[in-house]
Amino acid sequence: MRWTLKPKPNPETVNALAKSLQIDAPIASLLVQRGIEDFEDAKSFFRPSLDHLHDPYLMKDMDKAVVRIQQAIVNNENILVYGDYDVDGTTSVALMSSYLLTKTSQVATYIPDRYGEGYGVSYKGIDFAEDNDFSLIIALDCGVKAVDKVAYAKEKNIDFIICDHHRPGAIIPDAVAVLDPKQDDCNYPYKELCGCGVGFKLIQALAGKDGETIEDLIPYLDLVATAIGADIVPITGENRVLAYHGLQVVNQNPRAGFKAIINQLKKDTLTITDVVFTIAPRINAAGRMKHGQYAVDLLTEVDLPTAIKYAEEIEAFNTDRREADKTITIEALEQIIENKEENRLTSVVYQEDWHKGVIGIVASRLIETYYRPTLVFTKSGDKLAASARSVSGFDVYNALEACSEHIEQFGGHMYAAGLTLKEENYEAFKQAFEDEVSKTIDKNLLTPEIKIDTTIALNAIDDKFWRIIKQFAPFGPGNMTPIFMSENLKDTGYGKCVGADDKHLRITVTDGQAKFVCIGFNLGEKLNLIKDKKPFKAVYSVDENHWQGNVSLQLKLRDLKA
Repeated sequence: MRWTLKPKPNPETVNALAKSLQIDAPIASLLVQRGIEDFEDAKSFFRPSLDHLHDPYLMKDMDKAVVRIQQAIVNNENILVYGDYDVDGTTSVALMSSYLLTKTSQVATYIPDRYGEGYGVSYKGIDFAEDNDFSLIIALDCGVKAVDKVAYAKEKNIDFIICDHHRPGAIIPDAVAVLDPKQDDCNYPYKELCGCGVGFKLIQALAGKDGETIEDLIPYLDLVATAIGADIVPITGENRVLAYHGLQVVNQNPRAGFKAIINQLKKDTLTITDVVFTIAPRINAAGRMKHGQYAVDLLTEVDLPTAIKYAEEIEAFNTDRREADKTITIEALEQIIENKEENRLTSVVYQEDWHKGVIGIVASRLIETYYRPTLVFTKSGDKLAASARSVSGFDVYNALEACSEHIEQFGGHMYAAGLTLKEENYEAFKQAFEDEVSKTIDKNLLTPEIKIDTTIALNAIDDKFWRIIKQFAPFGPGNMTPIFMSENLKDTGYGKCVGADDKHLRITVTDGQAKFVCIGFNLGEKLNLIKDKKPFKAVYSVDENHWQGNVSLQLKLRDLKA
């Protein structure tokens, strides 16, 4: 691990903020690092208000989208709500379809089959629309690159409205409206919405025309918060407001589908982390193992007993997904060793029978062992399909763009992308990708980095400190959980390895002033560093330990050094 201490913010700004908010300097320092420098900034940060959401009409083409949907409702046209099969796509479809059904009964949903159609807008989906007399398709979390598909639909007199957040290509599809804040000529102030967020802006605009307020749309925010967490978009600005209020819906008044999943979890209050690691994988499992429509059915179901039945089906898909991802990860790691590729700067692996639904997860798992840009390929029809994942700070989308002569199709983000290519181009692509990464990556990025917010003494951590830190949530990119470093620590003599295979470390540390119980997941091998009261330094976050009805503060260790 590389430990990087963030630059200290301006002490005068920190002191002024500490004074105006009546908080201690370490907390004020964390706020200034997050761009919060005065009382008003802090108020917006700690009390995210729905009043701070931007006017949806600032988004390019929003007026055109609203007019076309209103026309469809008035004329009783059939509207097809189309979305990708991942969490962002299925939550978007659930959001848009359930909202439109409050205005018209002429609404249906369509999720492409991951195996038969692949990612995004498909010809098969458009043919389905034609066969069933749909004259308007609203595409969510996909479509901004579907130039040919939109033209094909136009030939069949089917209009498209696109709500996307991926980077557009050089040509924008000839749709009635393209809502995507990442378009160069879109002046929308916040560029980091997820697909479901863009969909929410559209229903916000529609609701305004019908005299509804933002308060009327709060029940939809559980979907938006889940998509924000699952799609790993920054939890800053508008996303922070949407995630904050969406989590309140998840915890206080969730839709039947979420309630059914939460019932399985036996957990009282869910954080954004719980949403990412417990709710999102289950929603994703439907599209990975069976079909994304199962997720939409769960998320739009209003009858709780029926939703519980759907949630049980999806839980079974999730169990299958876990098994598949475990098996394929082992096979992929063996392949890297057999091919003597441990020392490359990229991991590119392929086996034709790997389950297409889990290759993205496997790519992330491989990065846990070999920290470098990674692609996992499988056979998909007569082509190979891959999921790409990257390491912090490296843009895998740009690297794929540089290898595009070998690729049929690709799309995605800086850290996650998907592509297809012809099997005969696999080896050439694999070498080109290795060459491109070797040429462009800063070699430091190949060692995982822990960014440390600040150094503190253990006695700075008390109940008041923790109460304020908790209000920094929801955490995510752009507002990560604060990470601290303390030096000259010693174990009080009771440190030990715990868990299966002694993988984890449990110690009680002191710096002479205060002491805390610490848990270090996957740090079991560091026991020798702290034995016999040897001094060490630690990087950690502050956490709560719930045990037999008691709640106490503990430190969650990220790394230790002598």
